[in-house]
Amino acid sequence: MKIISLVVGQLQTNCFLAVDQETDEALIIDSGDDAELIIQKIQDERIKPVGIVATHGHFDHCLAVLELRLAFSIPFYLHQNDLALLKRMSSSARHFLGIEVGPAPKVDRFIKAGDNLSFGKESFEVIETFGHTPGSISLYSQPNKVIFVGDTIFADGGVGRTDFSYSNEADLNKSIKKLLKLPAETLVYTGHGEETTIGEWDGKK
Repeated sequence: MKIISLVVGQLQTNCFLAVDQETDEALIIDSGDDAELIIQKIQDERIKPVGIVATHGHFDHCLAVLELRLAFSIPFYLHQNDLALLKRMSSSARHFLGIEVGPAPKVDRFIKAGDNLSFGKESFEVIETFGHTPGSISLYSQPNKVIFVGDTIFADGGVGRTDFSYSNEADLNKSIKKLLKLPAETLVYTGHGEETTIGEWDGKK
């Protein structure tokens, strides 16, 4: 598996292209809000996206979904618990960034714990990591020893915010316990900032 990282938008969201190197099929993870940049990178790398998945429904992880979904005719995946957040995307972008955006994209498939998202010969297992939002998920590949955690944890030892009305600190703590059961060498790609490993993160918290 090849991982291509892009930093997109005013909130510096990490967008990832996870690529199966045998078939060049790819998943777009957390599209952020710069569809033009992502499309250009996909064309430059000559890869074939087969789906878009958001680790959670916050607007800074989803603003480019509508354009990417149309550009490549691919489905969008999200946990159902975050649908309400997704529907608030336009008002949230207006409030936090002062920008006008289009309507929330259609969710083609709601994903849940234990689901597998395949691209080429690679796949991710969906792990529910609620807390930061009600429907936060992580994407885990045991063979590649890699996990995408969205805003659940960060490389500096920090964790996702739980001061939103819909957040839940107890759920976040349960989610972190799940992550800490993974092998220490598991590479962790976060929603913002640098990557880390499970072992490195555990040593900083």
